[in-house]
Amino acid sequence: MARILIMLIFSLSLFALTPGQMLPDLSLKGDEGSKIDGTQFNSNVLKDKVHVIFYVDPDEKELNEAFSEALKAEKFDRSQFASVAIINMDATWLPNFALESALKKKQKKYPHTLYVKDMNKKGIKAWGIADDSSDIIITDRHGRVLYIHEGKIPKSEFSKIIALIKEHL
Repeated sequence: MARILIMLIFSLSLFALTPGQMLPDLSLKGDEGSKIDGTQFNSNVLKDKVHVIFYVDPDEKELNEAFSEALKAEKFDRSQFASVAIINMDATWLPNFALESALKKKQKKYPHTLYVKDMNKKGIKAWGIADDSSDIIITDRHGRVLYIHEGKIPKSEFSKIIALIKEHL
């Protein structure tokens, strides 16, 4: 039994996203999800800029609001920096039509952020990140993971993360 448990833990760790590795491909189209405008999303386009990816359970949308505001206050050059919000649509009891309506409003309010719907937790599986949470992934210009955090980012980490972003701009 202990051997099976060790093998299970080891196999799960193979799928966990870690700094230094390339961001595994995530493609969402049709019933799997899409950008808010309905077009296909593929994470392989997240290159040529530093990207902050928010992979969020709608019920946890405010968990990292303070971090989001700290990023916004930096006023990073949008030719070098981009943000992506991937919404884990399957992680909430809220109906999809209500979420989609709210996301369309957010897309208008924050036009520099790319909003994406993940209908079946495909990002959880592809990236080995936490479900029912607020996950933050930062990638460099090549798509390499610089930083990953599951859950609420402590305010004491903000300056370190912002310095990391600036270092890679």
